[in-house]
Amino acid sequence: MSNLQPVRGTHDLLPEDARRHRHVEQSAFDVAQLYGFGEIITPVFEFTEVFARTLGETSDVVSKEMYSFTDRGGDSITLRPENTAGVARALISGGLTQSLPLKLFYRGPMFRYERPQKGRQRQFTQIGIELLGVEGPQADIEVIAIGWHILQKLGLSEHVTVEINSLGDTESRNAYRTALVGYLSGFKDKLSADSLERLDRNPLRILDSKDEGDKAIVAGAPLLIDYLNEASRGFFETVKNGLAKLGVPVKHNPKLVRGLDYYSHTAFEFITSALGAQGTVMAGGRYDGLVSQMGGPATPGIGWAAGVERLSMLMGELEALRRPIAVIPMGEGDEAMLVAHRLRHAGFAVELGYSGNMKKRLTRANKANARAAVILGEDELSRQAAMVRDLDSGEQEEVPLSDLEVRLARYK
Repeated sequence: MSNLQPVRGTHDLLPEDARRHRHVEQSAFDVAQLYGFGEIITPVFEFTEVFARTLGETSDVVSKEMYSFTDRGGDSITLRPENTAGVARALISGGLTQSLPLKLFYRGPMFRYERPQKGRQRQFTQIGIELLGVEGPQADIEVIAIGWHILQKLGLSEHVTVEINSLGDTESRNAYRTALVGYLSGFKDKLSADSLERLDRNPLRILDSKDEGDKAIVAGAPLLIDYLNEASRGFFETVKNGLAKLGVPVKHNPKLVRGLDYYSHTAFEFITSALGAQGTVMAGGRYDGLVSQMGGPATPGIGWAAGVERLSMLMGELEALRRPIAVIPMGEGDEAMLVAHRLRHAGFAVELGYSGNMKKRLTRANKANARAAVILGEDELSRQAAMVRDLDSGEQEEVPLSDLEVRLARYK
């Protein structure tokens, strides 16, 4: 059994890495709560149709990256590759359309079969925000501002650039689609097979193509910003001005698009180059057509998702853990267990060794970075007392057991 390894693209989070992950997740949730967002926890697997309908049958995620299987009941089930579709499904199946607007935060594992690389695994963790039921640009401003606030709290904002674009309303996108198809049709003999297939069904997806030949063609494509109608331009200007007032620095990237039809108006990405090649750590957009595409009522929505692995890699060192109190028995450990139990219930972190002589136990206490040691010798216990040693200064004093909590308070 010595050759057992984790599945490729998965990894174990040992305590220090797990602490960094938890710090990212909890910091994000703490900020989200300041804006009135509550947490939603959806299942890690859904019926495959939930993702196939929302991400598009021809998307790389659906066609190449989803972990799908047939369960014992004969249903096609998929481990979630992202969480927005699950939240939208919960809105519909839970009858939550009567409770709009909904302000939701999520965190948890996602699954995609793709080539593992730095900061990207096949099982990865995301945090995300979804704001459902608000049509106006105020929602876009707030959702992006939450993301920036979280990065500030994590100390990462100096490493990140916020890029933003407008996808416009349906009228604007239809006008752009016509222009884009007209342009791309002149390159049918040079487009990749995937892009040729998308040309009629979903030409905006071609703008996201990873094929080098497609990229060269797309570089000369018309820009969506030039096809926005007056209403869409006004919406975009309001979002940009609102973010400027809040001190969120944004850069207009006219080539930032979303290929799926249910996206509209604001699209945005939080970009960093601190991890080597430029990479996205947080991305989102407005998806007013998603809920209706899934069979629910027309419901505006906007949100973002962020990779916890990438955010934790960007962070510096975490604040040191609270230093514990070491409880060290000189003889039998029963009294030590009782003392440790008392102190833990009083809010102290306590390190209790399981075996070894005094020297070994003190060595372990130092290794655990203990602040003080409570030494329970037989003489002291006969007087219902303990010896408390300051492990930084070496000073020690005898303390009645009944006074331990009070005398240790300075080390808490």
